[in-house]
Amino acid sequence: MSIFRRKKPQVVRRGQKAPAQATAAPKKEAPKKGSRSKSGQQQNRARSNQNRRSGGQSSRSNRGGGGSSRRQPQQQRSQQSRSRGARRRPSHLEVVAPPETARKQMLVRTLPHQTQIVILEGPVLVEHYVARKDSKSLVGNIYLGKVRNVLPGMEAAFVDFGVGKNGVLYAGDVNYDAEGMSGKSKRIEAALKPGDAVLVQVVKDAMGHKGARLTNNVSLAGRYLVLTADPDVRGISRRLEDEERRRLRTIVNEVRPKDKGVIVRTAAEGASEEDIAADISRLADVWQDIEKLEANANAPEVLYEEPPLVIRVIREHFTNDFRRLLIDDKETHREVTDYLEGTEPDLAAKVQVYKDDMPVFERFHIEDQLRKALDRKVWLPSGGHIVIDRTEALTVIDVNTGKFVGHSNLEETVYQNNLESAEEIARQLRLRDIGGIIVIDFIDMENEGNQAKVLHRLREHLAKDKTRTQVFEVSSLGLVEMTRKNVSAGLLETFSQVCEKCNGRGVLLYEEAATEGKPIPAPAG
Repeated sequence: MSIFRRKKPQVVRRGQKAPAQATAAPKKEAPKKGSRSKSGQQQNRARSNQNRRSGGQSSRSNRGGGGSSRRQPQQQRSQQSRSRGARRRPSHLEVVAPPETARKQMLVRTLPHQTQIVILEGPVLVEHYVARKDSKSLVGNIYLGKVRNVLPGMEAAFVDFGVGKNGVLYAGDVNYDAEGMSGKSKRIEAALKPGDAVLVQVVKDAMGHKGARLTNNVSLAGRYLVLTADPDVRGISRRLEDEERRRLRTIVNEVRPKDKGVIVRTAAEGASEEDIAADISRLADVWQDIEKLEANANAPEVLYEEPPLVIRVIREHFTNDFRRLLIDDKETHREVTDYLEGTEPDLAAKVQVYKDDMPVFERFHIEDQLRKALDRKVWLPSGGHIVIDRTEALTVIDVNTGKFVGHSNLEETVYQNNLESAEEIARQLRLRDIGGIIVIDFIDMENEGNQAKVLHRLREHLAKDKTRTQVFEVSSLGLVEMTRKNVSAGLLETFSQVCEKCNGRGVLLYEEAATEGKPIPAPAG
């Protein structure tokens, strides 16, 4: 069922403090025929406010009209809800739900065959990264590649960069102003020919039958900023306040190389001019080393490799917002502290060696949360659930009320379920690292204000995700469509293999039953 079809009234989500405008006394309305007395209405409002403060559910009746038989017992249910008064026992999922102000921490588990890094908000797992010995990510690496084929019809070139399948370089990812490209037509078949050497950087790992995606617009990521080949590229993270953006823009304009572009990252907040200048200097030195290697390289050849996963995740995510970073391996701890002492010494004090006898993932209940993150179905605190299905083309997320039947009326029940779903969907996209096209089928709501609030809640929680996301307008079928940048294999793809029996279809086919009329075998057991 989809979200944008019917209309119903605005309510406050159960379990949350009502915003100021929601707790204010409702506007007076002209008495309706058969309505209760003014004193009775005041008593009901007082009971409703008491229920909200104790974690109960608002029992405000539905003024939106409608003659659904499912809503007729609502007055009786509201009276029962008020008479109960006491808070219901919270479920396990509600106990572990993170508060908005939860302090974050990062954990690192080092194993002989893989390294895992997780980010927690309170006790809840929100992000997971893994580097396996047998499958290393190439994103960020820079190569001198050799063009193998140019396809004008696809506006793309296939480039051998020395690792696995040929990578694909689309016309839009070619820097036509780069050395050796200037003066050429801005058509890929004119700029590149088979056998040409071309500088490329991996922006997306190979997945399935698709090769890695490459770009000719090379950049280097540092702690505070990204150095680009295009001097016209100048940007500052939108997560920063306007005053801080102005301060950083002034600093960068003074210290950046004139022949390079700069993108300032969120981590630069509060950084001094000396820190930013040192970061630029480090990146400029690396750039010079790459250019020297390129001058003497024979394509295909690697020119630059990104640091290990632990360092990359710390570079991208570890800030003063984190309470601590626990690492269960002394050698990894040394590498991390060496990196931070050279880039941001204040954060090095937050790095600790985990010494307990109980494994770090077991101690923080990470294993249980990862196990649940591999399931299709995710249960919500209220008893509702969402179902996540991956396909070749897109990811589909279905929202259901499940065991949640509410206490007052259908609109309120659906609204609360959709709000919970919006928060959980944003978390699951980060945790499972789901990218590409995503379609969400929320439950029908009549009230347009509630519809807008659900979308706002989804965008609000997606804003915590550092991976680029975009939520589009609702489709004509009432579905919420969005995209999330797809960089590498997700959690499911990393820890699964295609079923040998069904070849990934999820069903066993009996072709002979269709073609020759043979009976379908009885299920085992």
